[in-house]
Amino acid sequence: MPRPTTRVLTLLELLQGGGTRTVTELADRLGVNERTVRRYIDHLIDLDIPVESVRGRHGGYRLTPGYRLPPLMLTDDEALAVLLGLITAQGTGTASETATAKIRRVLPRRLADRLDTLLGTLAFTTPARPAAAPDTGVLLTLADAVSHHRPVTIRYTTADGHRSERALHPHGLVTHNRKWYVTGTDPAIGEERTFRLDRIAQATTRPGAFTPPAGLQDPAQDLLTRLATAPHRHHVILHIQGTAAQVHTRLPPGFALVTESPQDGWSRVELHADHLDELPPVLAALDLPFAVEQPAALRDLVIALADRLTQSAERKPTGRPG
Repeated sequence: MPRPTTRVLTLLELLQGGGTRTVTELADRLGVNERTVRRYIDHLIDLDIPVESVRGRHGGYRLTPGYRLPPLMLTDDEALAVLLGLITAQGTGTASETATAKIRRVLPRRLADRLDTLLGTLAFTTPARPAAAPDTGVLLTLADAVSHHRPVTIRYTTADGHRSERALHPHGLVTHNRKWYVTGTDPAIGEERTFRLDRIAQATTRPGAFTPPAGLQDPAQDLLTRLATAPHRHHVILHIQGTAAQVHTRLPPGFALVTESPQDGWSRVELHADHLDELPPVLAALDLPFAVEQPAALRDLVIALADRLTQSAERKPTGRPG
């Protein structure tokens, strides 16, 4: 049987879940009688944990803000979610670093090992920023598979709602634009694939192991290349006078592939778009000389925008605001 101290900590965890908990509910969850629940509540109050008694038909107990932080009870999934949020948060402030160190210090060894495996497989396409964490079970299963070259089966739902079960040899985990992705090879057809983790309902490790292909590209760069070359209605090629860094101020990685030419100071830019009319204002905002190689329709749209801007600049005001 659990010791009283264990039950008191379990009671604290239940109260930290939020809301008001009835005495009957707490007694059922703890496997004790209601009188014992009230005794455990007294133990928490003796520890200066702010527990409030709520009267009435829907009464019971709840936590209220106290003058100091009480012991925090986290499940495995909650602890990992907090750590992932801290690790992927933008910047490395002292508070984030110390909070991360404190939680990692008390993680069970098995959980700490799984976290280290995940961090060893994780890549960022840009400096770390807050990202919505996917299902913890899916994330850890894929991290382990990436680390140990294990094949997996995933249950995946596409953007249009089509559901399927797919085999995958995962190569890496990447966060990009607040989304998580897994890159890998489809063993049935031998092609490289990329999947969003928030669309994976389940990931299951399969028996055996696979050998990563020779010359495997960095997962983060592989993802950016795939996003930039994903099928769209229009294939656009531009030449922009400027460095890749200058171009990426308006055309970020994952949207455009940029190849610098140090000899003449120009960059070749390749991207795909569904709506060409969205590009001229973006190109104008670059404030850099550019030329359109293809398609000709984009060139016409740029000229049309230039004409409208010229007309607006030359138009005389017809009156003053009232």
